[in-house]
Amino acid sequence: MNAHPTLGSHSLLVGHGRAMPNYKRPKVPGATVFFTVTLAARGSSLLVDQVAALRQAVRATRQDHPFHIDAWVVLPDHLHAVWTLPEGDCDFATRWSVIKARFSRQLPEGHKRSSHVKRRERGIWQRRFWEHHIRGARDYAAAVSYCHMNPVKHGFVERPQDWLYSSVHREIHSGRWAA
Repeated sequence: MNAHPTLGSHSLLVGHGRAMPNYKRPKVPGATVFFTVTLAARGSSLLVDQVAALRQAVRATRQDHPFHIDAWVVLPDHLHAVWTLPEGDCDFATRWSVIKARFSRQLPEGHKRSSHVKRRERGIWQRRFWEHHIRGARDYAAAVSYCHMNPVKHGFVERPQDWLYSSVHREIHSGRWAA
């Protein structure tokens, strides 16, 4: 099976009587990667309602598993981020797993399906996330801009700086983004 130019390759495994995807994520030490991570309940406002819990989960995870945040935006039901991993480290999947778990444990337990119980999940997040490895300066600029412009795209604000839950404020303060 050929690899997708941006998503990597995947194959299908057969399990429980049906085909199941087996995604193979690129393993590039020290990579800069763009992510989209989504709640299971699309249309929810949980991420902005509980942004303090999300920030705490990210802070604690960065202490245990360091990474640089190049850009980040939190929207009501999903987030986008650009991270740079430390040299020699390619394990972003563990970081996302830990962030999701820490965030989820800070919230009251809701209704869980049997599949959530089996996997020791709370059912808050979609199981997978989307990632794209950055391939140069233009790609990097586009990913960072996408993060900062996303609240405008979704109609939450007219200007990126009007959205509270974005790294655009850091960029404006440093002079890397014009207000």
